[in-house]
Parts: sequence; structure tokens; C-alpha cells
Amino acid sequence: MVHKVDVLTLLSNASFLSQFDVQTIQAKVMLSLKSYNNGIAVVQIFWGLWLLPFGYLAFKSSYVPRILGVCLMLGCFGYLTVFLTNMLFPEITIPSVVSKPASIGEIGTCLWLLILGNKPIRILEKG
Repeated sequence: MVHKVDVLTLLSNASFLSQFDVQTIQAKVMLSLKSYNNGIAVVQIFWGLWLLPFGYLAFKSSYVPRILGVCLMLGCFGYLTVFLTNMLFPEITIPSVVSKPASIGEIGTCLWLLILGNKPIRILEKG
């Protein structure tokens, strides 16, 4: 968020910015925004990696539906695919369907826990 605050500072009419011309300020603004985007790209690795163990736990648990665990684990690979493609092949556009399992898994798990999380679930035993 520091980079976004830097952009606001650069776009303000502060007196210390009067020594820079418009093109220099615009270049600094774009550099701050690009740096912010690069930081988000790196964080996507960790957003994706945490979904694999979380999805596995959700899948093994009888507390949330297994499909949410599967979506979370698929979401891990979706985040990593988007990151690696953007870093290695920036000219290729990734279809948005790659990130859908992560969205379904994350939002679905949050809603499941929020709505049904306080109700006890009876586990039926075989036999």
C-alpha cells in the first residue's frame, strides 16, 4: 500500500514537488504503480500455495463439502498458473476460467462457515 500512498503524494500539489517537471512526476507515478503490481504478482504465489493445504484439510474434513476442498486445491494451481504465465510469457492472456476454482472455493468456504458454521453436523457412521 506504500506505493499507492506514494502515488497520492506525487499527485498532490506539495511545494517540494515543484522542482520536478510533469513528465518526471508522471514517470514516478507509473513506476510506483508498476512496483505495486509487481508486489501483488509476487504475493500471488503465497495466495496460491496456502490453498493447497487448506483445500486438503477441507477435503478431509467432514465439516465442509468436499467440493469446496477440491476447488481450493484447484485454485492453488490456478494462482500459480496465472503467476508463472504472467512472469514468463507476459504476451499470453490467461482465460479467466483458470481463477474460477479459487474464487468458488474461497467464497464458498467463507459463506459455508458463516451461514452453517454455527450449526452442529451429525456424522452418520456406517454399520
